[in-house]
Amino acid sequence: MKKLFLLGLAITLFIACQNKPQRYFADSAEIETLKSGINAYESGDWDKWKSHFSDTAKVYVNSTEPITVEKRLEGLKGMTSAMSSYGFNRDKEYIEMVLDKEDETWVYYWALHKGTFAANNKELSIPVHLAVQFVNGKIAEEHIYFDGTAMNAEFEALANPETEEEASEE
Repeated sequence: MKKLFLLGLAITLFIACQNKPQRYFADSAEIETLKSGINAYESGDWDKWKSHFSDTAKVYVNSTEPITVEKRLEGLKGMTSAMSSYGFNRDKEYIEMVLDKEDETWVYYWALHKGTFAANNKELSIPVHLAVQFVNGKIAEEHIYFDGTAMNAEFEALANPETEEEASEE
């Protein structure tokens, strides 16, 4: 009887493990949507970039306070207009989709963002992490994390050229 009980328990555990839904994905429609949005960003196709977001999407840029997609677009246009080239290093990117415990769909993206300032030809490389929630095939939330210290310092130096000259004289 004991052996029969253990056999039944083993079969039950085996079946229960087999029915567990997949939670992590390397390929999905949401991943392709995010890649399309990244391509649109890199080519400056702002209408296409914006088309991937829902009308009520919230964007968090190194913050717990959201901004609108329009406000994020304004910031991206300002940043990229100062660059002669910009984009992500695709050789070192990592992307995955996850269904979390609440069955929310999230796509996580890690990559190195490179940009060259047009005014002085200075290149910056910054690690970036995106956490993007999808609802009905559109981006509902985007969380962007990066260390903006070097980039902010470069924008400040470009805005105040005399500060940069004084630093180089010392």
